[in-house]
Amino acid sequence: MKEKKYATMFSAIEHKLTGVLGQGQYDWVDRRVFDQVFDQSTLMSVFKLMQQGHIDTIEWPIARGKEAHVFFAKSQSGPVAVKIFHTSNAVFKGLMQYIEGDPRFGGLRRRHRELVNVWVQKEHRNLMRMRKNGVRVPESLMTRNNVLVMEYLGDENGPSPRLRDVTVDDPEKLFKELLRQLRMIWQDAGLAHADFSDYNIMIHQGEAWIIDAGQSVVQNHPKAKEFLVRDVTRLCQWAQKNGVEADLAEATLFVIEE
Repeated sequence: MKEKKYATMFSAIEHKLTGVLGQGQYDWVDRRVFDQVFDQSTLMSVFKLMQQGHIDTIEWPIARGKEAHVFFAKSQSGPVAVKIFHTSNAVFKGLMQYIEGDPRFGGLRRRHRELVNVWVQKEHRNLMRMRKNGVRVPESLMTRNNVLVMEYLGDENGPSPRLRDVTVDDPEKLFKELLRQLRMIWQDAGLAHADFSDYNIMIHQGEAWIIDAGQSVVQNHPKAKEFLVRDVTRLCQWAQKNGVEADLAEATLFVIEE
């Protein structure tokens, strides 16, 4: 009965997944992407999000990482990014340090599926918290289990580039702007980003946008200050590579000083 129900569900949405099935306009997409990402439970989550109108079609991969694939998708309100977190047991092994000690997610059992779903909720809540406090992050729109729907940064030709992939005309100006963003994350949102680097900053419409907030922790997390110093250090290292005089002590003081 369960398999019949699953087959019926898949047949109802198969035509909306042609971009990731290696068919039609996006035949360059490797079918292995679909086999790696879209297990049965993930397809059920996508199906529910389609039924609710949050996703219309999933078109092509934007990015992939150890924890997730991100896809360009269409919805009733326009383009969105769909981030699908992998459900293989090996993926989230090293990530408990970002969850344990966060009072928002106390009492977590260590079952893998639950851990993945909590991680998605954590990114959703962190993005909303940052955005509410003025940090330039994509809007998080909806979650279901291991699927996160959020604002798409890019155009019809592809996603906006990461900072590491562009040449910046005025690196000193950008360094100061990113330092202000770190200050807002810490002082206004009450978080440490915990993975701040040129991999996780996108240049969209001439502005720097911060992405990937799943690992971000609240200030009273036992490693929050350690993560904060690491964030500032990485930003200073980027600035120095680009010819900017960036003093780590001064930058850290700017971020944490009231």
